[in-house]
Amino acid sequence: MASLCKVQAVACRARLGGLMSKQAAASSVSIRNNSTDEAPAKTYGPLSDEDRIFTNLYGRHDWKLKGAMARGDYYKTKEIILKGHDWILKEIVKSGLRGRGGAGFPTGMKWGFMNKPSDGRPKYLVVNADEGEPGTCKDREIMRHDPHKLVEGCLVAGVAMGARAAYIYIRGEFYNEGTNLMVAIQEAYKAGLIGKNACGSGYDFDIYVHRGAGAYICGEETSLIESLEGKAGKPRLKPPFPADIGVFGCPTTVANVETVAVAPTICRRGGDWFVGMGRTRNSGTKLFNISGQVNNPCTVEEEMSIPLKELIERHAGGVIGGWDNLLAVIPGGSSTPLIPRSVCDDVMMDFDALVQSQTALGTAAVIVFNKQADVVKGIARLIEFYKHESCGQCTPCREGTGWMTKIMYRFVEGNARPDEIDMLYELSKQIEGHTICALGDGAAWPVQGLIRHFRPELEARMEAYHKKKQAASSA
Repeated sequence: MASLCKVQAVACRARLGGLMSKQAAASSVSIRNNSTDEAPAKTYGPLSDEDRIFTNLYGRHDWKLKGAMARGDYYKTKEIILKGHDWILKEIVKSGLRGRGGAGFPTGMKWGFMNKPSDGRPKYLVVNADEGEPGTCKDREIMRHDPHKLVEGCLVAGVAMGARAAYIYIRGEFYNEGTNLMVAIQEAYKAGLIGKNACGSGYDFDIYVHRGAGAYICGEETSLIESLEGKAGKPRLKPPFPADIGVFGCPTTVANVETVAVAPTICRRGGDWFVGMGRTRNSGTKLFNISGQVNNPCTVEEEMSIPLKELIERHAGGVIGGWDNLLAVIPGGSSTPLIPRSVCDDVMMDFDALVQSQTALGTAAVIVFNKQADVVKGIARLIEFYKHESCGQCTPCREGTGWMTKIMYRFVEGNARPDEIDMLYELSKQIEGHTICALGDGAAWPVQGLIRHFRPELEARMEAYHKKKQAASSA
């Protein structure tokens, strides 16, 4: 009986729908569905295990070639190469992959800049494995526990841009990571997966590892190129861009470890699979680093656009003292402005949502401050880091970071006047956008975020300091 009623109801709706469509066509008036039923809002995360790209992120399995191949690495790599660079670029563009190193530039577009008519110069891929951003610890996990993901990624990315070799610029302090990566490269050479006739495809491709000396500034692409050439690591003026004149004066693309490492899986499973995760323009999976005042600091692969609150509570065991004890979060590494608890409740972890909240996804390194932490002192320490790491080439950065450091440490004590808050903000604006590279911006944004959201805290410290000083002088 129930099924019959259901059939009759469907038939009735169909007849009614047909009648309405005829009336609409006759009168050229659109019919609006007046149903009060709303489609359920799409949710993001948690990531299912079958969608994980980095399947040995925690080093629980064999990281060498045999284990990597058992997990699916190098599967159909020859077929991918033989399909050609246009097909690879098409899949990367379709996937919506954006750079995982901080800027979020569309990867397919960036790699496509290399596909200009050859002028006889060789092309190179340079992989930025320097990872010097405080709070960021994702690329080292790939190189230590899943190095063949990067090796295969270099080959696929190299084919996409017609490169003859890849240079992996790795931070000198990453001893274990660098050692494992070198072992993986040697295994790939012995197995014929790279080198002459890579994977039996007829394509020749070499990979070299270059150890840096730990300078943060060498994470900037042109500074990295200068260091790779044996010069002091100082950023170049652009233009010319590396895609025109890069390492050794040849066309070069500098890409992040994570960006390169996910390319083979995207090609194997298709761009449509990757773009099906996360919001529009923020697709795929992402490695998130969670540190600070949380119960279980970790690196985890999750779906883009997962809510920040769910990310922290599901994977990091929540904030120490509970979510109500949260003060602020730096969502994308030390150079991104912090956001207060009120924003953290609902914000999603992707490029566009965080820009709307006046911050950035950056490297997705989440640094958590609870109410027992001294957020002013934390930001002061970050500014001191940028002062120390400035290459000194640009005056606003060289001088400004020093001034900001001195003022910030006075703010920690409260030894300042309220009008100095606006002076510090103006100083940060004189640094931001006035330097060759983005280090000046990275130093200015944490200060701006602190002033934007914690001005009352700064003013309260100043008032308490001056009261204490006045009481001491009158005693």
